[in-house]
Amino acid sequence: MMKLCLWVFAILLVSRIAAVPNAVPTERISGSAGDVLEDNPVGRLKVYVYDLPSKYNKKTLQKDPRCLTHMFAAEIYMHRFLLNSPVRTLNPDEADWFYTPIYVTCDLTPNGLPLPFKSPRMMRSAIQLISSNWPYWNRTEGADHFFVVPHDFGACFHYQEEKAIDRGILPLLQRATLVQTFGQRNHVCLNEGSITIPPYCPPQKMKTHLIPPKTPRSIFVYFRGLFYDVNNDPEGGYYARGARAAVWENFKNNPLFDISTDHPTTYYEDMQRAIFCLCPLGWAPWSPRLVEAVVFGCIPVIIADDIVLPFADAIPWEEIGVFVDEKDVSNLDTILTSIPPDVILRKQRLLANPSMKRAMMFPQPAQSGDAFHQILNGLARKLPHDKGVYLKPGERILNWTAGPVGDLKPW
Repeated sequence: MMKLCLWVFAILLVSRIAAVPNAVPTERISGSAGDVLEDNPVGRLKVYVYDLPSKYNKKTLQKDPRCLTHMFAAEIYMHRFLLNSPVRTLNPDEADWFYTPIYVTCDLTPNGLPLPFKSPRMMRSAIQLISSNWPYWNRTEGADHFFVVPHDFGACFHYQEEKAIDRGILPLLQRATLVQTFGQRNHVCLNEGSITIPPYCPPQKMKTHLIPPKTPRSIFVYFRGLFYDVNNDPEGGYYARGARAAVWENFKNNPLFDISTDHPTTYYEDMQRAIFCLCPLGWAPWSPRLVEAVVFGCIPVIIADDIVLPFADAIPWEEIGVFVDEKDVSNLDTILTSIPPDVILRKQRLLANPSMKRAMMFPQPAQSGDAFHQILNGLARKLPHDKGVYLKPGERILNWTAGPVGDLKPW
C-alpha cells in the first residue's frame, strides 16, 4: 500500500511538473557562488606554456584522433585554449603559473578505454625535460606549476581504486596543482588545493540533440548505463561499491524509474524529458552524466559518498542537485517523491541559467564563463603564491627515485 501511494503521488507530481515546459524561467544564483561563477580571470594571472616536443602531445593525438572526443579530452582542449588565451605570456619571468602540455590519457584500447600504465613514465620524462631546460621548476619543484590529469583517479594513474590508492599520486607531482576530474574527500588521489573539473562532453554533439524548449518532462527518474561490470568485477559488489546494483535490484520493475543498460540514440533527448537523472559512481565517483544532466536541465541525483564536485566554490551543487548516500539507495523512490514540487521547480530554474551550463562545458571556441575560464578562476584565486613555496639554492624536497620500479624506466 505504501508503494502504491508513492506511485500515485509521483504520477501526480510528474503531471504537475510536466505541465511546466522545459523553457522554465531562469534564476540567478544568489550570494557569493553566483559572483564567483561569473569571475573574469583575464588580468588576474599570467600563464607560461612550455613548448614541449610534439611526442608529448600532438604526435600522440595524431596516432589516435579518438582522444578528441573521449571524456578525458580536457587535457587536449585546455592546451589549445591556453595557446590563444589572453592570459598566456611568452615571457616566463612574468608568469604566475607554468603549464606543461602533456596528453597522458591519449593511449586508448581498441574499445576506447584509456591505458594509464605509460602515463607515469611519460609525466616523469616531461618533468625531467622542463627541469633541465628551464630554471622555473627547480625554484619551487612544481609548486607554481599545474598539470591536467583527467584519469579516473587523477595522478594516481590507475582505473581500479585499490591499485590507484596503492600507487598514490606520482611523487614528482606532490607539490604541483593538479587539475583533475577525480574528486573525493579524504582520498590519497586528491591533493589539497587541486582543482576538480567536469569531464569532457562534446558540445556540438549535445547541441544537435536539443529538443523544443516547450517539451514537457514526463519521465520521473532516468538512467542508462551499467549496473554490473561482469568483466572486471565478476563476483559483483566492488563495482560502484554496489550502488548501481542496488538501483537495479530495487527499481527495475518500478514504473517511476526509466532505467536500463541500453544506450538508445534518443539518450540526450530522453534526459531532456526527465525530471531526475541518476548520477551514481562507477569505478570512480564521477561520470559524464553529471555534465549531461546539468546541460539538459535534468536534476542530478548524485550517489557517490564524499564526492568533490566540479568547481564546487562556484556551482551551488546542494541547490541544483539531490544527494543520496550510497547506503540509502534502496529508499530512492521515497526520497525523490518526498521532494516538494516548489523545490523541484526552483532547482530547474537554477539549472536553466545559461551560466550554469557554460561552466560545465569546454566549447570550441571558448566562451566567457566556460570550464576553461573556471579553471583559470581557480588558479587566480590561489594567487599570490606563498613565499614559502620558493626553495633555497640547492634545496630539494621531492624524491626523484620514489615510486614503483616500472615508473622509473625511460619513456
